[in-house]
Amino acid sequence: MSASEYLQRIQSVIERIEATEIDKIRAAGAAMAESIAGGGRVYLYGSGHSVIPVLDVFPRYGSFVGFFPLYDPRLMWFNVIGPGGARELLWLERQPGYAEVFLGSYPLEPRDCMVVFSHGGLNAAGIEVALAAKAKGLTVICVTSLANAAIATRTHPSGKMLADVADIAIDNCVPPEDALVDVGQREPVAAGSTVAAVVVAMSLVAETAACLAAKGGVPPTFVSPNVAGVGRDHMNRVYQAFTEFYFARSMKAEP
Repeated sequence: MSASEYLQRIQSVIERIEATEIDKIRAAGAAMAESIAGGGRVYLYGSGHSVIPVLDVFPRYGSFVGFFPLYDPRLMWFNVIGPGGARELLWLERQPGYAEVFLGSYPLEPRDCMVVFSHGGLNAAGIEVALAAKAKGLTVICVTSLANAAIATRTHPSGKMLADVADIAIDNCVPPEDALVDVGQREPVAAGSTVAAVVVAMSLVAETAACLAAKGGVPPTFVSPNVAGVGRDHMNRVYQAFTEFYFARSMKAEP
């Protein structure tokens, strides 16, 4: 019974995303395509479980050069307890000032986009990545729970939530408590935000690709070897294209 309830509820979430967020997804896809077509980068960021859509966008089958995932091993799960565990991660992602240090390794430019995933939209890490990107002139897109934003207390020193910072705030259409199924206890189970975030992420990949195709072509694309006609050296050429994309931009000292 509960498995069926979860499937029904997550299907309802996806239907709400399509019904209410499609215009924002299209606008975000157009902005992302403009960045890539202009030689820019589409940075992707998340912490905790919100790194999952970042991991899934690139590199993987069906994605293409132009996406630039920002992986911070300090804010990705490696353990539940101990080094790299939940206590450390949950503490660090709430600390003001950390994200600015992390972003110091990446040369952000106004022609880029920054996509930030965060269900709650409250933690300092996601907010400060978005604020830093905005300060450098990037188009900022977020995927978050607007229902949570409507009821949550702002805890960041700026007084902002992630949705307040973004140029395009896409609602994941998941309730604030995230978990979707009541099994007779106070705590619901079976989270919805990860499925919703990945659905939005793949929708953005599809929309961006369609816009790029209309502009003249999609960059080198990862593809399954099960696709007919794919040459044996195809993936090596994609990796080489990303290598050139990665090293084409040098770091410049801050004035």
